Amino acid sequence: MIPPTAAQALEESLLHKLLVGSNRLQELPAAAIAALLLANALLVGWLWLHLSPQAGAGAAAIQLGASALNWGLLWGLPRAGRSYGPDKPSALALTLALALFMVIAGFFATAASALIAAVGAAAALTLVVFYATWIEPFRLGATRQTLRLEAANAPHLRLLHLGDLHLERETGRERQLQALIDQLQPDLIVFSGDFVNLSYTWDATALADIRRVIARWRAPLGVYCVPGTPVVEPLPRVLEFVQGLDNLTLLTNRWASVAAPGGALHILGLVTTHDLPTDRRALAEQLASAPPDGVRLLLSHSPDLAPEAAAAGFDLYLCGHTHGGQIRLPVVGALFSSSHLGNRFIMGRYQVNDMTLYTTRGIGMEGLGAPRARFLCPPEIVLWEIGN
Repeated sequence: MIPPTAAQALEESLLHKLLVGSNRLQELPAAAIAALLLANALLVGWLWLHLSPQAGAGAAAIQLGASALNWGLLWGLPRAGRSYGPDKPSALALTLALALFMVIAGFFATAASALIAAVGAAAALTLVVFYATWIEPFRLGATRQTLRLEAANAPHLRLLHLGDLHLERETGRERQLQALIDQLQPDLIVFSGDFVNLSYTWDATALADIRRVIARWRAPLGVYCVPGTPVVEPLPRVLEFVQGLDNLTLLTNRWASVAAPGGALHILGLVTTHDLPTDRRALAEQLASAPPDGVRLLLSHSPDLAPEAAAAGFDLYLCGHTHGGQIRLPVVGALFSSSHLGNRFIMGRYQVNDMTLYTTRGIGMEGLGAPRARFLCPPEIVLWEIGN
């Protein structure tokens, strides 16, 4: 059960408010968006008249044309069956970003190179938009990791970690996912939550597609899952996703022991409320019934309990939630993390005392008004080779 204060805190968070607020822009008529793009282009042209008078009209035309092209790229995503987010909020954000780039280009351009600079700025942004929305979200790959354990009774197995499916509709990405699972042939699969995209939590087609996708996840030692963020997928909805599927086990604050060659792997699956006192208390309560020996894995949606899990003696902690930032800039890295710990455990492998932690970049993307985009942060699944 999620405390009311925790649920309210999630809905009152800055990220959630931004996602909800930007999503409302999708209700604007297309004519209003077109008028805003035109107004922005005229503003750019006016500014360029002061920077490079001969190129003002050309800059306005380039701004308008590139903004329309970017909007068209976003508009085409659902029609091509690639992703199903709103196009208008991102189109408006991109035209503002392009205007900024155009003005900066105008400051540094000479009279002779002004229009070349404008075309370069517009082309660069459009190429990034195309790559981040049409290409990188579908560059799903398998990251390989090795975990060597000193325990004499350490399990020997190939464990596949999946996270943050965020399904809207079944697309080529989910088919790529299944092809990778079939190719890798793991002994065990674990999923660290967020089956559905926030925009489609209660959507009937999304429910059917999720059930069809996860019903195909199979491994000899089983498939173990935990719920994700409760605002994205309340526990009753997660129970609908998995109801009647005999291939997977949902762990809601309980242990499961997997008999693998060499020894048992004890998995604790926690419900993540994102209320740290509640989640810490759930971890402490489950530690009271922990198996007395053997290798222990904590499967949780977010990395926020890493310090406590390391202190409790877990060997491996697998999680997601952050998407690695989803959009990362060179040198700067992730612009935002939804973790209570900030960017401390935002992506990849970490050593926390004697515990190994891995935060997956996940498979899908954020919902509501967030752009369905990834940049320098491609989706991943993680194959672990575990043994002595």
